[in-house]
Order: sequence, then structure tokens, then C-alpha cells
Amino acid sequence: MRLRVEFTTEPFDLEEAPAHAVAAREVIRKAQLDAVDVGPFGNTAEGEADRVLAAVEALLRESLEAGATRVSLQVNVIGEEVS
Repeated sequence: MRLRVEFTTEPFDLEEAPAHAVAAREVIRKAQLDAVDVGPFGNTAEGEADRVLAAVEALLRESLEAGATRVSLQVNVIGEEVS
């Protein structure tokens, strides 16, 4: 099964990326996922379910430890037809 994760961390800082956002992005970059897209207002990545779920756990731990007060995320199953 393949999954897509979309996430943001808060609080926002329009001047520079906060430590929690940098931590979350680094987790995703190191997770060997596909179709990684990071930006100032949202981030996405795709991959095999085990890798995505492990990355989500690490993302939550690392970003909260780095000062995030909120992590919003959505996980979707992709590439499979639903009956």
C-alpha cells in the first residue's frame, strides 16, 4: 500500500523557517520517500506505507520537541482503486 502525507507545523514565522518546521522537513527528507515537496505553507511526500508511517511518527516527535505547538497532518491511501 502507498500513502501520501501532507503536513504543516505551527506557529508560523514568515521571516524564517522555525526550528520545528526545519526538523519536520529533515525527517521527511531522510525518510527515503517519493514525491517530496516542501514549502512554506505545506509539505507532502509519498511512499510505501511502512516508511510513511515511520516518518510520521518521527515527524511528530521531532517537530514537537523543536517547539511546534500544532502539527496538522493528513494521510491518504494512493494508487489503489476503492470499490
